[in-house]
Amino acid sequence: MNQSMLGIIDATAQKEEIQDLTSNRSLAAVPIGGRYRLIDFVLSNMVNSGIQSVAIFPRYQYRSLMDHLGSGKEWDLNRKRDGLFFFPSSEKELLNGIGSFHQFRSNIDFFLRSKQKYVLITNSHTVCNIDYKKILERHLENQCDITQVNQKGKMLDMFILEKDLLIKLFSNKESGYRNIMDVVKDRNHNLTVCDYEHSGYVAVVDSISNYYSHSLSLLNPNIWKELFLRNRPIYTKVKDEAPTKYSKDAYVKNSLIANGAIIEGHVENCIVFRGVKIEKGTVVKNSIVMQKSVIKENSVLDNVILDKDVRVEPKTILIGKIAEPLVLKKGTVQGALMNS
Repeated sequence: MNQSMLGIIDATAQKEEIQDLTSNRSLAAVPIGGRYRLIDFVLSNMVNSGIQSVAIFPRYQYRSLMDHLGSGKEWDLNRKRDGLFFFPSSEKELLNGIGSFHQFRSNIDFFLRSKQKYVLITNSHTVCNIDYKKILERHLENQCDITQVNQKGKMLDMFILEKDLLIKLFSNKESGYRNIMDVVKDRNHNLTVCDYEHSGYVAVVDSISNYYSHSLSLLNPNIWKELFLRNRPIYTKVKDEAPTKYSKDAYVKNSLIANGAIIEGHVENCIVFRGVKIEKGTVVKNSIVMQKSVIKENSVLDNVILDKDVRVEPKTILIGKIAEPLVLKKGTVQGALMNS
């Protein structure tokens, strides 16, 4: 029996609650965990589940996403057959906010050419480590039309169904369905919708507050071990950089520090990305500092998120709140005078 799956990543989501981090990138490309992007977890789960053909349907600000994924080499998706495919939204879809089914319909040739019998549809911003093969096995055992993945009764926007059924659903314009979620929520059809309960760690990242809390939760060794499994690795774009350099006066406690960083100050309970520089006399606590940001000497940061390429001038004090962290957007410069 053909049990192969076609992976579909619906990257059309744009959440206002996280727009400070998505003004220059799609939600799927938001950095997390010191060296990853949100989409890395979804894509790695697919590849680890034996999926060899993945189509991504982005809508907004997808240049950085395409740059990150490239040909799909890091996920072994740079193939002569199958592989990684991008289907960006048309101008009409952007202007009208049309659902993903319209994008599927616009690219129906891709679905018709694909040889896989089943389709896995997921969002692009759920962090977890999950085996989709087990879900497909349950789907077949229970003879379901659609299987949705839940955790403690909450839908995780992951669905398995036959490809022919998906084509039938998105081809029927009269149904009014905009996406697969509309189908699952409609109880007037005669389809059998089954639930699959996932018991592992899950983080749905769709706001600044839960991005902040979920990111810092990775400092918990138990969560880290549950998410980053040796036999089911999370892949990402490889960048060759020197190891992190710690000065003799550096102090680091309970933090993730990526390669290429230079640490001269005090870092505690932080996620520090590649190429970051934290100068002497500076204290950074409970914060997320993204790639190539620079924090100059004698500054104090607590409960802060620094996007990429941010520069914090000397003697700057930035204090946010646990429930409402302070966010500095990509490429901004924050100086001491701004706090007066």
